[in-house]
Amino acid sequence: MWLIFFLLWLGGDLERARDAQDRAALENMARQAAAEAQKQPNDAAAQYKLALAESYVAEVAIEQRDKNQAHGAAEAGIEAARRAASMKPDDAEYHRILGTLCGQAVSSAGLQGLKYGRCAQEEVNKAVQLDPRSAMNYLSRGVGNYYLPPALGGGIQLAEKDFQKAMDLDPKLAEAHLWMGLALRKQNRNAEARKEFQRALELNPASAFTKEQLAKTPGS
Repeated sequence: MWLIFFLLWLGGDLERARDAQDRAALENMARQAAAEAQKQPNDAAAQYKLALAESYVAEVAIEQRDKNQAHGAAEAGIEAARRAASMKPDDAEYHRILGTLCGQAVSSAGLQGLKYGRCAQEEVNKAVQLDPRSAMNYLSRGVGNYYLPPALGGGIQLAEKDFQKAMDLDPKLAEAHLWMGLALRKQNRNAEARKEFQRALELNPASAFTKEQLAKTPGS
């Protein structure tokens, strides 16, 4: 029972720390999650929470251009996510977080991280197969496609389709609007990008990263 309350508490604080780009808080929660995962090596939920915490550390580190920390966090999270997915292979969310972490390892390590490209694709595709109604699964696949070169099966057009699918399934998913804005801006469609960033902020006003993206996007 204590573990359930710990996981619920950790989840809420993780979201707030990520939105605020509070790396110190995220690192502290990742350490707590690691300690609990070590105590509960056969508990898939505990392993998942560690993977999620490390994914948030990696996400914010990528946003702040700290590739070393991002890659280290992603690799630590991959180990935990693999354990969770191996214990519960039919859980779509465990495959999604594993694919997300592999994608973060790719995006934070350049050519050295490409060894994780297949993991990123296969695991998120597995999540989509297991739960095709989950907006988060399409969002995660879109982020992977955003970073993965077209020659390796990714690309901005595929990413945009996934972000649109995520928004169709959950119009209030702020992250989907954020990433759609990033994809549009990458194609120099700045006016459209600003609308997506603005919508993302309406849905999640606490996101520091979204505010930064809106501020640096030209009006036309």
